[in-house]
Amino acid sequence: MTSIFTIFFFILGIVVGSFLNVIIYRYNTHKSLGGRSHCMVCQKKLSWYELFPLFSFLGLKGRCKNCKTKISIQYPLVELVTGLIFVGLFFKFQNIFYLDKLIFSVTFAYYAVLFSLLLVIAVYDIKHRIIPDMLALILGILSFIGLFIFSGYGFNPHIPSVWDFLSGVIIALPFGLIWLISGGKWMGLGDAKLAIGLGWLVGISRVLSGVVLSFWSGAIVGLCLIFLSKKHSIKSEIPFAPFLVLGALLAFMFEIHLFEFWF
Repeated sequence: MTSIFTIFFFILGIVVGSFLNVIIYRYNTHKSLGGRSHCMVCQKKLSWYELFPLFSFLGLKGRCKNCKTKISIQYPLVELVTGLIFVGLFFKFQNIFYLDKLIFSVTFAYYAVLFSLLLVIAVYDIKHRIIPDMLALILGILSFIGLFIFSGYGFNPHIPSVWDFLSGVIIALPFGLIWLISGGKWMGLGDAKLAIGLGWLVGISRVLSGVVLSFWSGAIVGLCLIFLSKKHSIKSEIPFAPFLVLGALLAFMFEIHLFEFWF
């Protein structure tokens, strides 16, 4: 039975991931989020069999059927990652799933929306080297509301602790100071804004662990790019939001608490 639900949530995730791609491409372009999808090069509207998330990309071998232009790898990757996130959330809260479907639905929906939003922010930062203020604001508002409704372990209405309230600010402050001291050369202010929502979303212990993971992963990827790509050097700008999101996601999903003894 668990395998059936796993497949269901994966399919649900890749379908949502397809919509996230639309948001990423059309955000701040004055284009409607609705309307039929089309090839970005030849503008041909896609047929129904070209709209299946992930599977259409594989079936078309990564090229537009009409003009044979390569389809961006972003499409299947975002869909795949969203599917994996949804499956991860199902496994994280599966005990609630088998006890109370309604509470599970509320919990799952909340975290699915927030981590989908984080994925949009991460990919948008990779493409445009900027974190949209509106998306960071929405993340912050929803995360702050979640302080009173969720505990990180599921639906649990409560009065947040002082650490819960301060978690966002504590994490954002160092990023803000780095931005201020460097004049934006070392880190953008958007990372500080993003950190506020992340702190409120996953909690102080997990988000601190996530920040450590983000610096580790960022350093590894940065070194790999320097050694393996001629386009990158020690002075190259690498967007940090994807690593922050990855670190927070891993810490949340796998309950990584590197600083648990402090809190």
